[in-house]
Amino acid sequence: MGNSVPKDLEHQIEVVPSASALIIKALKEPPRDRKKVKNIKHSGSVTFDEIVAVARQMRPRSIARELSGTIKEILGTAQSVGCTIDGRPPHDVIDDINSGKVECPSD
Repeated sequence: MGNSVPKDLEHQIEVVPSASALIIKALKEPPRDRKKVKNIKHSGSVTFDEIVAVARQMRPRSIARELSGTIKEILGTAQSVGCTIDGRPPHDVIDDINSGKVECPSD
């Protein structure tokens, strides 16, 4: 009998970087040697527009119902990475979204 594997079977593998990788890329930091430099602090600032762009990229993998929820997920990641949004702590931006001060674009 043997193995019956169709020869025309092609696998599509799509690499989607993690939210933290996209945020660090948005910080435009110089590349580092991963073997030598550990526990790096990413103290730069990212614009809110860049956060929205990252959120749109991550949208298919997000569990949030709306883009604003995905944006908050990305802001939470930005907080753990240690960067700021337009010079402000990410959690302040999340509070502003919740209170309606900052408007999120819809999908």
